[in-house]
This record gives sequence, C-alpha cells and structure tokens, in this order.
Amino acid sequence: MVLFERFELLDVFGPLEMLGYVPGLQITLLAEARGPVSSTPGPAAVAEHALAEAPPLDMLLVPGGIGTRKLVENDDFLAWLRERSTRAELVLSVCTGSALLARAGLLDGVRATSNKLAFAWVTEQGPKVLWQKEARWVWDDKYVTSSGVAAGIDMSLAVVEHLGGAELAETIAHRTEYEWQRDPHRDPFARIHGLVDPEPE
Repeated sequence: MVLFERFELLDVFGPLEMLGYVPGLQITLLAEARGPVSSTPGPAAVAEHALAEAPPLDMLLVPGGIGTRKLVENDDFLAWLRERSTRAELVLSVCTGSALLARAGLLDGVRATSNKLAFAWVTEQGPKVLWQKEARWVWDDKYVTSSGVAAGIDMSLAVVEHLGGAELAETIAHRTEYEWQRDPHRDPFARIHGLVDPEPE
C-alpha cells in the first residue's frame, strides 16, 4: 500500500482489513520517506519503507485522497509507480488513486473507474484511458480500479475471492459484519453525481 500526504483513511484501511485475512499475504506500507504520513482527516499512518527501499511487490495498491492533486505533478513518484506497477502481478487503486495510475500512463487503453464526485478531474489525468462512468469497480487485465472510498472494500473482497476463493471472501465479509456488494456494475453514485442519465420514473 502506497501512502502520501493527505491520503484517504478508508481507502487504505478498508482494503487492508479485507486483504489482511488472506493466508500468506504480507502487507507493507510505503511512502516517499519512512515514518508517519498524515491522512486527509488528520490521523497519520506509519510507512515502514521508503519507496526507494521498497521490497519486491507482487501486488500494489494506490489509495486516493486530496493529496493526489499534488502527486500527479511529482515525476519521481510517477516514475516509481510506473516501474513497480509494470513488475507487479496485480495493481489496485481506490477512489482518485486511479488518477495517479492514469497520469503514469499505466491505464492507457485499459478500462478503469474512479470516484464519481471527482470524475471530471480524474479523467483529465488520462485521456487515453477507457473510463467507465458507471461501475463500482473495474477489473481489466491486471488493473483493478474502484469508485470512491467505500467501494475499495468491495473491490478488495473481489480480489480476495480471486486469490483465495469465494468461501474465504464471504467468511471475511461475515467476520467483519460487512455487507459485500458483489456486483461491480451497481453504481448509484454515477446517477447521483450526474454522470449517467437518471432512471426513468
């Protein structure tokens, strides 16, 4: 999991709560420098590794948050993201984290989605991306992108199902008393934020 100043808390810890129950999966937090990284609401998380010292990564997860607005201009970060994503087996994003993947050129020609409230800004970061306006999450090749904040939990359970089977994913959802939205196409927020036409009355 990549951290940056003003990341969104639930983008990080919602998915990590789900993925943390997968046997054999070791989670690590990364940032430009080791140490505490402040979230948008305020509380900090501690990065265990600097990006330059990150261990090999089979899976990479990029959260969103208001800090993405600054990070899309950080060429060093985008180069690191491009290099590590190319080598990873799965690359995930939550919310506006897909803007970072798009700006790095990783989603060109790939179907992807993002936070619906910030959709206009996100899509500007990757004009060659096949942006999906109405989607809870989208899985295309090795890239898995979700809509805003809480959608990252549903996406993560889909990844758990891919890694360990449906029974494990359902067990985790029940253990955490989470009502898993398993349909990636169900996205009421696309209509709420005017990205698609309202349903006929």
